[in-house]
Amino acid sequence: MDYIKKIIDNLKLYKTAKDDDIKILIENNNRNNYLYKTADEVRRNNYGIYVYTRGLIEFSNYCKNDCFYCGIRKSNSFVSRYSLSKNEILDCCHEGYSLDFRTFVLQSGEDLHYSNDLLCDIISSVRHNFKDCAITLSVGEKSYKSYKAYFSTGANGYLLRHETAENEHYSKLHPKEMNLDNRKECLFNLKKIGYQVGSGFMVGSPYQTTENLIADLRFLQELMPDMIGIGPYITHNETPFAKFKNGTLELTLKMISILRLMFPYALISATTALGTINLQGREL
Repeated sequence: MDYIKKIIDNLKLYKTAKDDDIKILIENNNRNNYLYKTADEVRRNNYGIYVYTRGLIEFSNYCKNDCFYCGIRKSNSFVSRYSLSKNEILDCCHEGYSLDFRTFVLQSGEDLHYSNDLLCDIISSVRHNFKDCAITLSVGEKSYKSYKAYFSTGANGYLLRHETAENEHYSKLHPKEMNLDNRKECLFNLKKIGYQVGSGFMVGSPYQTTENLIADLRFLQELMPDMIGIGPYITHNETPFAKFKNGTLELTLKMISILRLMFPYALISATTALGTINLQGREL
């Protein structure tokens, strides 16, 4: 038995591996097909062959943050900005419900227009009108009190990617006023409150190393989220990273496969040209 195949088999069996072995999997292209096949077997054993869709409502692209990689960063004056009213959000939910969506994901930039009271009003209205639906939020870093209020008014899940788990790398991707420790604290607060929590990271982001990717895996082992969402870094022309290359599909698929072996019961999503679909489990 060759060593890479042994690493894959042990990863499936023990759901973890030494850093050096994970590094070999990430950097070596031998046995990729075996890695994919093994991960697919784990997925089929746990979730079968089903694909579940969620109704993603991106209700605002205003954001107070200035992340260096993001196209809706506040410094990008070329973005056509929009925000939806409560009634417009409810209209989207009604249309989605008629199309058999039973999970609504309310997602936005960190838009200061949406106060806690307004967000709670929106969540409460969606819950009142769609009692049999799950409500997942993706509205960024908030206080424990805010997260608790959203949960109390009807939200079930929360998506908040940590983006990168290593402080030095995080500082290269974000302005000084943003802090990785705060991002991690938010994620653990969400778990404490009782949300289904989703986190994840970019693959191939500027300055990323293999060690950064391993740190992401280790942080997820600590957090044990219900959902893991990753995807390739995509360059945006109106950011400081306009000249950086995109992340690759190959490395993204490899990381998804490693995640599946390490987190066999996690909900692992896939991003397509039509939106985000959950290929690895039930709805969140």
